[in-house]
Amino acid sequence: MTSISILGSGWLGLPLANELQQAGYNIKTSTRSSERLEQINKSGIETCLFDIESDESSLIENSDHFLQADILIINITSKNVEAFKALICQIEASPISKVLFISSTSVYADSSEPNPTPITEDNLSALSPCPLLEIESLFIDNRRFQTSIIRFAGLIGYQRHPGRFFIQKDEDNKLSCKTIKNPDGLVNMIHRDDCIGLIQAVIKQQSWGEIFNGCSSQHPTRRAFYSWAIADYCGEEKLEVKFLEEANSSFKIIDNSKVKNHLTYPFTQDDLFSLIFDQRV
Repeated sequence: MTSISILGSGWLGLPLANELQQAGYNIKTSTRSSERLEQINKSGIETCLFDIESDESSLIENSDHFLQADILIINITSKNVEAFKALICQIEASPISKVLFISSTSVYADSSEPNPTPITEDNLSALSPCPLLEIESLFIDNRRFQTSIIRFAGLIGYQRHPGRFFIQKDEDNKLSCKTIKNPDGLVNMIHRDDCIGLIQAVIKQQSWGEIFNGCSSQHPTRRAFYSWAIADYCGEEKLEVKFLEEANSSFKIIDNSKVKNHLTYPFTQDDLFSLIFDQRV
Protein backbone atom coordinates (compact mmCIF):
# COMPACT_ATOMS: atom_id res chain seq x y z
CA MET A 1 0.00 0.00 0.00
CA THR A 2 1.35 3.43 -0.97
CA SER A 3 2.00 5.60 2.07
CA ILE A 4 1.45 9.36 1.93
CA SER A 5 2.32 11.98 4.52
CA ILE A 6 0.54 15.33 4.29
CA LEU A 7 2.32 18.32 5.83
CA GLY A 8 -0.56 20.50 7.01
CA SER A 9 -4.04 19.53 8.20
CA GLY A 10 -6.10 22.66 7.72
CA TRP A 11 -8.96 23.62 5.39
CA LEU A 12 -7.48 21.61 2.50
CA GLY A 13 -5.12 19.16 4.19
CA LEU A 14 -7.56 17.32 6.44
CA PRO A 15 -10.31 16.76 3.82
CA LEU A 16 -7.56 15.65 1.43
CA ALA A 17 -6.30 13.17 4.04
CA ASN A 18 -9.80 11.74 4.43
CA GLU A 19 -10.29 11.39 0.66
CA LEU A 20 -6.92 9.70 0.14
CA GLN A 21 -7.45 7.33 3.08
CA GLN A 22 -10.84 6.34 1.69
CA ALA A 23 -9.12 5.72 -1.67
CA GLY A 24 -6.89 3.11 -0.02
CA TYR A 25 -3.69 5.00 0.76
CA ASN A 26 -1.90 4.77 4.09
CA ILE A 27 -2.13 8.35 5.38
CA LYS A 28 -0.36 10.42 8.00
CA THR A 29 -0.86 14.14 8.46
CA SER A 30 0.73 16.80 10.65
CA THR A 31 -0.30 19.57 13.00
CA ARG A 32 1.48 22.14 15.18
CA SER A 33 -1.16 21.96 17.93
CA SER A 34 -1.33 19.29 20.65
CA GLU A 35 -5.06 19.93 21.02
CA ARG A 36 -5.67 19.49 17.29
CA LEU A 37 -3.44 16.39 17.30
CA GLU A 38 -5.86 14.67 19.66
CA GLN A 39 -8.90 15.78 17.67
CA ILE A 40 -7.56 14.52 14.33
CA ASN A 41 -6.34 11.22 15.77
CA LYS A 42 -9.83 10.62 17.16
CA SER A 43 -11.24 11.12 13.66
CA GLY A 44 -9.22 8.14 12.42
CA ILE A 45 -6.35 9.94 10.68
CA GLU A 46 -2.88 9.27 12.06
CA THR A 47 -1.38 12.63 13.00
CA CYS A 48 2.05 13.82 14.12
CA LEU A 49 3.24 17.01 15.78
CA PHE A 50 5.53 18.66 13.25
CA ASP A 51 6.49 22.25 12.47
CA ILE A 52 9.27 23.02 9.99
CA GLU A 53 9.82 26.45 11.55
CA SER A 54 10.24 25.29 15.15
CA ASP A 55 13.21 23.77 16.96
CA GLU A 56 11.13 22.72 19.94
CA SER A 57 11.65 19.03 20.64
CA SER A 58 7.91 18.48 21.06
CA LEU A 59 7.37 19.59 17.47
CA ILE A 60 10.26 17.74 15.82
CA GLU A 61 10.54 14.50 17.79
CA ASN A 62 8.04 12.78 15.49
CA SER A 63 9.53 14.08 12.24
CA ASP A 64 11.34 10.82 11.45
CA HIS A 65 8.11 8.87 11.84
CA PHE A 66 6.12 11.45 9.88
CA LEU A 67 8.56 11.28 6.96
CA GLN A 68 8.40 7.49 6.75
CA ALA A 69 6.34 7.52 3.55
CA ASP A 70 6.51 7.02 -0.20
CA ILE A 71 5.01 10.41 -1.04
CA LEU A 72 5.05 13.73 0.79
CA ILE A 73 2.41 16.37 0.09
CA ILE A 74 3.47 19.81 1.32
CA ASN A 75 0.45 21.98 2.02
CA ILE A 76 1.48 24.78 4.38
CA THR A 77 1.61 28.54 3.96
CA SER A 78 5.14 29.08 5.26
CA LYS A 79 7.50 31.12 3.05
CA ASN A 80 10.52 30.42 5.27
CA VAL A 81 13.21 29.47 2.76
CA GLU A 82 15.71 28.30 5.38
CA ALA A 83 13.10 26.10 7.05
CA PHE A 84 12.36 24.42 3.72
CA LYS A 85 16.08 23.85 3.12
CA ALA A 86 16.21 22.02 6.45
CA LEU A 87 13.09 20.02 5.53
CA ILE A 88 14.69 18.97 2.25
CA CYS A 89 17.67 17.59 4.18
CA GLN A 90 15.25 15.52 6.25
CA ILE A 91 13.45 14.30 3.12
CA GLU A 92 16.76 13.24 1.59
CA ALA A 93 17.41 11.05 4.64
CA SER A 94 13.94 9.49 4.45
CA PRO A 95 12.36 6.88 2.13
CA ILE A 96 10.29 9.59 0.39
CA SER A 97 10.81 9.44 -3.37
CA LYS A 98 8.01 11.76 -4.54
CA VAL A 99 6.98 15.23 -3.35
CA LEU A 100 3.86 17.16 -4.31
CA PHE A 101 4.33 20.82 -3.40
CA ILE A 102 1.19 22.93 -3.15
CA SER A 103 2.03 26.42 -4.36
CA SER A 104 0.09 29.47 -5.51
CA THR A 105 -0.56 31.41 -8.69
CA SER A 106 0.72 34.42 -6.73
CA VAL A 107 4.11 33.55 -8.26
CA TYR A 108 2.77 35.11 -11.49
CA ALA A 109 2.80 38.89 -11.90
CA ASP A 110 -0.29 40.93 -12.72
CA SER A 111 -0.44 42.69 -16.07
CA SER A 112 -1.70 46.19 -16.82
CA GLU A 113 -2.53 45.25 -20.41
CA PRO A 114 -6.26 45.52 -21.21
CA ASN A 115 -6.37 41.95 -22.54
CA PRO A 116 -3.47 40.01 -21.00
CA THR A 117 -2.48 36.65 -22.44
CA PRO A 118 -3.55 33.71 -20.23
CA ILE A 119 -0.55 32.48 -18.25
CA THR A 120 0.63 28.92 -18.86
CA GLU A 121 3.05 27.00 -16.69
CA ASP A 122 5.92 27.41 -19.18
CA ASN A 123 5.61 31.20 -19.37
CA LEU A 124 8.74 32.05 -17.39
CA SER A 125 8.49 35.74 -18.20
CA ALA A 126 5.26 35.91 -16.19
CA LEU A 127 6.96 34.79 -12.98
CA SER A 128 7.53 37.35 -10.26
CA PRO A 129 10.58 36.76 -8.00
CA CYS A 130 9.43 35.92 -4.46
CA PRO A 131 10.26 33.51 -1.60
CA LEU A 132 7.59 31.04 -2.76
CA LEU A 133 9.21 30.79 -6.20
CA GLU A 134 12.59 30.24 -4.54
CA ILE A 135 11.11 27.44 -2.46
CA GLU A 136 9.60 25.86 -5.56
CA SER A 137 13.06 25.84 -7.17
CA LEU A 138 14.61 24.12 -4.14
CA PHE A 139 12.28 21.17 -4.71
CA ILE A 140 12.32 21.16 -8.51
CA ASP A 141 16.12 21.21 -8.67
CA ASN A 142 16.63 18.41 -6.15
CA ARG A 143 17.68 15.14 -7.77
CA ARG A 144 17.24 12.95 -4.69
CA PHE A 145 13.47 12.84 -5.19
CA GLN A 146 10.93 13.84 -7.83
CA THR A 147 8.69 16.85 -7.32
CA SER A 148 5.49 18.04 -8.95
CA ILE A 149 4.01 21.44 -8.17
CA ILE A 150 0.40 22.59 -8.28
CA ARG A 151 -0.10 26.35 -8.27
CA PHE A 152 -3.61 26.92 -6.95
CA ALA A 153 -5.57 30.07 -7.65
CA GLY A 154 -7.84 31.70 -5.03
CA LEU A 155 -9.18 28.96 -2.76
CA ILE A 156 -12.94 28.83 -2.26
CA GLY A 157 -15.56 26.31 -1.18
CA TYR A 158 -17.29 25.13 1.98
CA GLN A 159 -16.39 27.57 4.79
CA ARG A 160 -14.29 29.76 2.47
CA HIS A 161 -17.07 31.84 0.97
CA PRO A 162 -15.65 34.62 -1.26
CA GLY A 163 -18.45 36.98 -0.26
CA ARG A 164 -17.53 37.07 3.43
CA PHE A 165 -14.13 38.69 2.80
CA PHE A 166 -15.85 41.96 1.93
CA ILE A 167 -18.46 41.98 4.69
CA GLN A 168 -17.95 43.93 7.90
CA LYS A 169 -20.05 44.52 11.01
CA ASP A 170 -20.31 47.70 13.05
CA GLU A 171 -20.75 47.98 16.82
CA ASP A 172 -24.49 47.38 16.44
CA ASN A 173 -23.79 44.17 14.48
CA LYS A 174 -25.08 45.81 11.30
CA LEU A 175 -23.61 44.51 8.07
CA SER A 176 -21.99 46.63 5.39
CA CYS A 177 -19.79 46.02 2.39
CA LYS A 178 -16.14 47.02 2.16
CA THR A 179 -15.07 48.89 -0.95
CA ILE A 180 -13.84 46.46 -3.61
CA LYS A 181 -10.83 47.58 -5.62
CA ASN A 182 -10.04 46.80 -9.24
CA PRO A 183 -13.64 45.92 -10.23
CA ASP A 184 -12.78 45.39 -13.91
CA GLY A 185 -10.01 42.92 -13.16
CA LEU A 186 -10.69 39.23 -13.74
CA VAL A 187 -10.75 36.61 -10.97
CA ASN A 188 -8.90 33.31 -10.75
CA MET A 189 -10.54 30.82 -8.38
CA ILE A 190 -10.62 27.12 -7.62
CA HIS A 191 -13.01 25.13 -5.45
CA ARG A 192 -11.65 22.76 -2.80
CA ASP A 193 -13.28 19.77 -4.50
CA ASP A 194 -11.14 20.42 -7.57
CA CYS A 195 -8.02 21.03 -5.48
CA ILE A 196 -8.45 17.54 -4.05
CA GLY A 197 -9.34 16.10 -7.44
CA LEU A 198 -6.20 17.52 -9.06
CA ILE A 199 -3.97 16.23 -6.27
CA GLN A 200 -5.50 12.78 -6.62
CA ALA A 201 -5.02 12.89 -10.40
CA VAL A 202 -1.31 13.68 -10.10
CA ILE A 203 -0.78 10.83 -7.64
CA LYS A 204 -2.92 8.28 -9.49
CA GLN A 205 -1.34 9.07 -12.85
CA GLN A 206 2.19 9.24 -11.38
CA SER A 207 2.65 12.59 -13.07
CA TRP A 208 5.90 13.66 -11.44
CA GLY A 209 8.37 16.32 -12.48
CA GLU A 210 5.56 18.61 -13.64
CA ILE A 211 4.15 22.04 -12.80
CA PHE A 212 0.37 22.53 -13.03
CA ASN A 213 -1.93 25.52 -12.74
CA GLY A 214 -4.99 24.76 -10.63
CA CYS A 215 -7.72 27.20 -11.60
CA SER A 216 -11.30 27.07 -12.82
CA SER A 217 -12.04 27.85 -16.46
CA GLN A 218 -14.18 30.90 -15.72
CA HIS A 219 -12.66 34.35 -15.23
CA PRO A 220 -15.50 36.81 -14.57
CA THR A 221 -14.77 40.38 -13.55
CA ARG A 222 -14.37 41.15 -9.87
CA ARG A 223 -17.43 43.36 -10.22
CA ALA A 224 -19.63 40.52 -11.47
CA PHE A 225 -18.21 37.77 -9.28
CA TYR A 226 -18.16 39.61 -5.97
CA SER A 227 -21.58 41.17 -6.57
CA TRP A 228 -22.91 37.64 -6.92
CA ALA A 229 -20.82 36.28 -4.03
CA ILE A 230 -21.90 38.99 -1.57
CA ALA A 231 -25.55 38.57 -2.52
CA ASP A 232 -25.23 34.80 -2.11
CA TYR A 233 -23.47 35.14 1.25
CA CYS A 234 -25.98 37.61 2.68
CA GLY A 235 -29.07 35.82 1.43
CA GLU A 236 -32.19 37.89 2.02
CA GLU A 237 -30.25 40.74 3.63
CA LYS A 238 -29.46 43.02 0.70
CA LEU A 239 -26.30 45.13 0.83
CA GLU A 240 -25.00 47.86 -1.40
CA VAL A 241 -21.85 46.56 -3.07
CA LYS A 242 -19.21 49.28 -3.30
CA PHE A 243 -16.48 49.44 -5.94
CA LEU A 244 -13.49 51.71 -6.28
CA GLU A 245 -13.67 52.75 -9.91
CA GLU A 246 -10.16 52.92 -11.36
CA ALA A 247 -8.92 54.09 -14.73
CA ASN A 248 -6.24 51.41 -14.95
CA SER A 249 -6.80 47.79 -14.05
CA SER A 250 -4.09 45.25 -13.27
CA PHE A 251 -4.78 41.51 -13.19
CA LYS A 252 -3.82 38.15 -14.66
CA ILE A 253 -5.59 35.21 -16.26
CA ILE A 254 -4.47 31.73 -15.26
CA ASP A 255 -4.59 29.12 -18.01
CA ASN A 256 -5.71 25.63 -16.90
CA SER A 257 -5.40 23.81 -20.23
CA LYS A 258 -2.45 21.68 -19.07
CA VAL A 259 -4.41 19.91 -16.34
CA LYS A 260 -7.24 19.31 -18.81
CA ASN A 261 -4.95 17.94 -21.53
CA HIS A 262 -2.07 16.34 -19.61
CA LEU A 263 -4.14 14.93 -16.74
CA THR A 264 -7.45 14.85 -18.67
CA TYR A 265 -8.94 16.28 -15.50
CA PRO A 266 -12.64 17.25 -15.70
CA PHE A 267 -13.38 20.11 -13.28
CA THR A 268 -16.41 19.37 -11.11
CA GLN A 269 -16.94 22.92 -9.77
CA ASP A 270 -16.15 24.99 -12.86
CA ASP A 271 -19.20 27.30 -12.84
CA LEU A 272 -18.31 30.01 -10.35
CA PHE A 273 -21.87 31.37 -10.33
CA SER A 274 -23.51 28.13 -9.24
CA LEU A 275 -21.33 27.12 -6.29
CA ILE A 276 -22.96 26.12 -3.02
CA PHE A 277 -21.21 26.94 0.26
CA ASP A 278 -21.62 25.73 3.83
CA GLN A 279 -21.41 29.10 5.50
CA ARG A 280 -23.80 32.06 5.44
CA VAL A 281 -24.18 35.17 7.60
